[in-house]
Amino acid sequence: MNFLLIPDKFKGSLTASQIIRITEKEVLDKYPSANVRSIIASDGGDGFLDSVLQFEQVNRIDVPSVDALGRSINSHYLLNAKQCKAYIELANTCGLILLDREELNPLKASTYGLGIQIKDALERGAKDIYIGLGGSATNDGGIGMASALGYKFLNKKGQRLEANGDALNKITSIDSSRVLKNLSSTKFIAVNDVTNPLFGSNGATAVYGKQKGVNKDEIDVLEKGLINLDNIVAEELHMHVAEVPGAGAAGGSAYGLMCFFGASFIGGINFVLQKAGVPRLLENEEIDFIITGEGKIDSQSLQGKLIDGVINLGSSYQIPIILICGLLEIDKNILYPRGVSKIVEICDREKPIQYSIDNAAVLLKRGLEAVL
Repeated sequence: MNFLLIPDKFKGSLTASQIIRITEKEVLDKYPSANVRSIIASDGGDGFLDSVLQFEQVNRIDVPSVDALGRSINSHYLLNAKQCKAYIELANTCGLILLDREELNPLKASTYGLGIQIKDALERGAKDIYIGLGGSATNDGGIGMASALGYKFLNKKGQRLEANGDALNKITSIDSSRVLKNLSSTKFIAVNDVTNPLFGSNGATAVYGKQKGVNKDEIDVLEKGLINLDNIVAEELHMHVAEVPGAGAAGGSAYGLMCFFGASFIGGINFVLQKAGVPRLLENEEIDFIITGEGKIDSQSLQGKLIDGVINLGSSYQIPIILICGLLEIDKNILYPRGVSKIVEICDREKPIQYSIDNAAVLLKRGLEAVL
């Protein structure tokens, strides 16, 4: 038996590496002669840098930055100095994982910290900058990071605004006279697997706002703000990209990367799997099962995220998928026709969710014993 393990993290409880270790042990206990391969994959969100470390010789660059609320933090990114490539993970500075639930405030949150990392990479000679998107605590359309690189967002009095979600409705003009000159000679690639536009019923705020702490009143404020930003960008920068699939990723950071840095998009899961040589592996070796999973599987999981990419991969090579999750919030009948052969939910629904988070390793072991 040949198994390929490509799990996502169980957010708040188990990392992808921990899931791989537990799963590999259970597989080998059941099938001692099995051949088990594993990959730490990422759709561009938190864990992106761990994925890159598997397939490229890079150095970790530590840099002082700020979190989504502007507080000083120690952050890092990866640099391949020989090839002038940098890999940056948005969640490393403005991610949800850095804030407590009660701290979430998308009106005040900003991607400025991401901009600090980008500026540092530019100063170190990076010519190709890959930015993993996902897991953001922000909804600022990318104006925070743009501000760190010299853009100024002005109100009707010509005053510079603090670049956060609350400023979006107040922007009347953009001053790009002091933007770093080497921005135009740098290739930016947004590593992004979601397909949401900037605004609308399937946009950044409507789909992802709740998990960032957006309340009912703020949804309308932020939505109108993103629309206002797009109108100003169209008028002054002559960019019309709000409807581009994926523009709404990371609170519109993908939109900002396109408008202010000329970024192109690349699918996160395909990028990582290609780098790791997975298609070549599947073409040259017989794999009996792919095991994947994440903490919660819901409708968002099938909108270009890691699980969606792995399921598509299995389907294209006709390899059955074993799907393991903490919590299943989607009809199994949607998954089975796509090549998922087995699904196991490991949470104990008779107990508070915190019990399952605290005991995820034990519950995962039990779930694997039942499904293998």
